[in-house]
Amino acid sequence: MEKRAKFSVWYYLMVFSAILLMDSLFFSGYAVKEISYRDFRDRLAAGQIESVVIMDKKIYGSMKSPDSEKTGRAETRAAGTGESFSPESTHTPWRLKWKEFEKKREDAVKRQKLQFMVTRLDDKRLLEDLQSHGVDYRGKIESDWLKNLFLNWILPFGFLFLIWGFLFKRMGGGPGVLNIGKSKAKIYAEDVKNKVSFKDVAGIDEAVEEVKEVVSFLKTPGKYTRLGAKLPKGVLLVGPPGTGKTLLARAVAGESGVPFFSISGSDFVEMFVGVGASRVRDLFKEAKGKAPCIIFIDELDAVGKSRGKGVFTGGYDERENTLNQLLAEMDGFDPQVGIIMMGATNRPEVLDAALLRPGRFDRQILVDRPDLNGRMQIFSVHTRGLVLAGDVDLQKLAAETPGFAGAEIANVCNEAALLASRKDRDKVSMPDFQDAIERVIAGLEKKNKLINPHERKIVAYHESGHALIGHFTPGADPVQKVSIVPRGIGALGYTLQTPLEDRYLMSRSELIGKIKGLLGGRASEEIVFNDISTGASNDLEKATNIVRNMIRIYGMGKQLPNISFVEHDEGGFLGQGPVTSRHSEKIEQIIDEEMLEIVRTCYEEVKSFLKTHRDKLDRMAATLLEKENIDDKDINAILGPRPENTETI
Repeated sequence: MEKRAKFSVWYYLMVFSAILLMDSLFFSGYAVKEISYRDFRDRLAAGQIESVVIMDKKIYGSMKSPDSEKTGRAETRAAGTGESFSPESTHTPWRLKWKEFEKKREDAVKRQKLQFMVTRLDDKRLLEDLQSHGVDYRGKIESDWLKNLFLNWILPFGFLFLIWGFLFKRMGGGPGVLNIGKSKAKIYAEDVKNKVSFKDVAGIDEAVEEVKEVVSFLKTPGKYTRLGAKLPKGVLLVGPPGTGKTLLARAVAGESGVPFFSISGSDFVEMFVGVGASRVRDLFKEAKGKAPCIIFIDELDAVGKSRGKGVFTGGYDERENTLNQLLAEMDGFDPQVGIIMMGATNRPEVLDAALLRPGRFDRQILVDRPDLNGRMQIFSVHTRGLVLAGDVDLQKLAAETPGFAGAEIANVCNEAALLASRKDRDKVSMPDFQDAIERVIAGLEKKNKLINPHERKIVAYHESGHALIGHFTPGADPVQKVSIVPRGIGALGYTLQTPLEDRYLMSRSELIGKIKGLLGGRASEEIVFNDISTGASNDLEKATNIVRNMIRIYGMGKQLPNISFVEHDEGGFLGQGPVTSRHSEKIEQIIDEEMLEIVRTCYEEVKSFLKTHRDKLDRMAATLLEKENIDDKDINAILGPRPENTETI
């Protein structure tokens, strides 16, 4: 590769300094002396001034030499002597020239010393006095056109051009403004360092199998086309954030062995009109030159939102223009060439329907949150590089993290390693993982936060009420830990309940049990202190949402059974469009009345149960005030064994 010369600003500074030095040594003379106007008038009256040049603001002049007549007579005598230099003279020609140069320079210096400058004043008799004293005078108009041209035109426009070029270079992403329409896609070849394989992807086995078939399309296309089948053009990865969509695409790049173009949807759209469409064209042109290959667009919803929603009719939308170009390019390339589009989004409901039709993104692969076995596999992947202690149980960790996505599990493993390192341990143990899970769920522990004894007692009884109801409610998740140590933002304590297995359906009685567990804290405060506090605000919000969903969505109301008052817009992907509700004011009143009835009944039952088991409530609150944190063993020791199927509350 040809090496380019590197230039530094110091080179230009050195050249500029050298020019200034040469000018000062060889081309600069003595500065013209400035005198006062009074001195000028005195010298004029004394007949010492020989000539002046009058300008708009200044007067330049030269004074008479005191020995000018004497010098003139000496020069005449010297000329009359007929003296000359012979070849035998001791002075060589270059010395003669140097002496002449020195003499001329001395004469110039003498003349320079006789020159002066004075600021011009309003003097009406100046010309008469100059005429009377025989001074040679003349006028001259000052010309500042070069100075004005530089200051008023060249310098401002040059500064603007510098700013313009800098901004275009930054927005274009390349060495010049001509690259603004170039694609920003990064190419990952098969020999990329630290490449990701399918072994690094866990917990989403079904999605992995689907994308493995995509890799097989590229490696052995004849296996599928021999029966007349056409290769799919596009694969869309859909799922919640952190479930591994981008990781799965990187694994495809590592396993396919073909060029992999990766770009984000937001990289297409810029502030300039037509840039997005130009980048789409450039991306597909480059991909066709490297086919077979894969084009991966992450966060596809940034460029693929439904057209015509939320914009005024007749306006111009750069994003829609980019989407139109993307649709045209996906229709234009031949599937036999071997270009496969991959996209990823966690908002499929906002995508344009034209993107999801057959012939564009033919396959939609759901990358969902992992189940119990999937979480255990993810834990095994992210604990490969950790030094684990013998008490680490990955299956128990997977059971304690229901609903966690792959990114959250990776964060738990990293937090556990950091906690163990902070405590100077040689291995990462099970308590480190459990502390990391609590930190991710509830937030950072604030041991230094000061709470007065009365509020601390309220928090202890509040959390004891949650734990007591959760422990004895059939179908409720087991209580794993209770704490009155402040965590996160505003949480003065928490009760941790984790399910023993993954659940996909919930009965009406189980939802009622959840509502009772949420109301246990408020009921405990009222029983013990005969007053209530603001600590139950989040509990009441969750309980209200459960009750509303029971009646309006699940049809579990007694007055309005088996009716759902929520409709989904079928225009979205998988029917997940905007939610609408259509019912009369009378129906809304019935819903409100039934919600109030369910909450009132649950609250009265919880209060009755806590009054019956007041001794256990006091014992648990006292233990919490003493230890601040109690686990499931302490809870079972205080409350006894957890009932299985008997109705206790």
